[in-house]
Amino acid sequence: MRASAFVYPWDVNGDPRAAARIAGLGVQQATLASAYHSTRALTPRHPRHRIVTARHAAALYPVDPARWQGRRLRPYAAGDWAPGDAYGEAAEALAGAGLDVHTWVVLAHNSRMGEEFPDTSVVNAYGDRYPWAPCVAQPATRAYLTGLAVEAAVRPGAAGTELESLGWYGLPHLHAHDKTAGVPLGDAGTYLMSLCFCPACRDGYARLGLDADEVAAAVRRALEPVWRGATPAGGWEAVEKLLGEELATATRAWRDPVARSLQEEVVGAVRAAAPGGFRILLHADPDPYHVGANAGVDPEHVLGVADGVVVPCTGGPGLLAPFARHATGGNVLAANLTVVRGMGGSPQTLHEDMVRAAGLGAGEVRLYHAGLASDEDLSLVKRALARPV
Repeated sequence: MRASAFVYPWDVNGDPRAAARIAGLGVQQATLASAYHSTRALTPRHPRHRIVTARHAAALYPVDPARWQGRRLRPYAAGDWAPGDAYGEAAEALAGAGLDVHTWVVLAHNSRMGEEFPDTSVVNAYGDRYPWAPCVAQPATRAYLTGLAVEAAVRPGAAGTELESLGWYGLPHLHAHDKTAGVPLGDAGTYLMSLCFCPACRDGYARLGLDADEVAAAVRRALEPVWRGATPAGGWEAVEKLLGEELATATRAWRDPVARSLQEEVVGAVRAAAPGGFRILLHADPDPYHVGANAGVDPEHVLGVADGVVVPCTGGPGLLAPFARHATGGNVLAANLTVVRGMGGSPQTLHEDMVRAAGLGAGEVRLYHAGLASDEDLSLVKRALARPV
């Protein structure tokens, strides 16, 4: 079973042993971040540092000034956490250790852009802006995301890319000192709190014959019992119960085509810019109404657009099944498994988890994350990968 480890450039650069250590796990590929959101990351083996603070979303390579000239929205350069061509330096070291290198590109997740250009952000039914979540219905945002995807995905020597957050982002966000868990929202409440009412989305509702103010008021009414502690049980059917089936369906009639068309545009642009044989995978969730880093998608549609998907499987491989039903021989299904125990991963059961994922159609595995894991976690990973699946 082909395996790839996620890696940040700062895990490799400045550590002469890092690339060989990652290759020595038994992986064939490194999925290396080339454009990433803000984060605070542990580097438990690096000879120069133990904590890296990436203060804002950034391109981890020198952007092409000509591509972005005259454009209001453009990628931010990284600071001291990834200076110069940090991606290129790390990619060269990883390739030198015998690994295939694929880019890892985070798209619709950018708090700095939302702070500097608040009009780009998702706006919920209460009028609150989500600066971390660019609204993917806005034409300028879509153009930015497409340009970033092409530039960050097709880096020199890369054999493929994995595109994260290519769809609707919303309320869920790993934010500093997050204090949003006081009222359990469930999937239904999270969806309602992620519906956007920015001007572009208001226009979209209007084109469907809906009054955006009335839709927002209905969302607020639907959420009242949730704020009182009645966590809605179930998935989409719970949204329909809270909002009413007709209005719930209408919100999807606006949002689903927006996400699908963005996925088509971005993947098409990357494919046009990439060399032959370049693989394009999306981080994806098989429930189209879900939001976040693993974009909610229609499995049949996305497998007809991209070469495959990377599916979250920590805690169980069940999300693979809807993709497997629509996969063809040319599609890649990669099970994404967290192998850092401190982050809820289970490296001690990695082999068993891989076997279960393979039984549901996965042909590859992604390991999150080679740079964050302890030595003991990595030892368990190496032991698991040495066993056949």
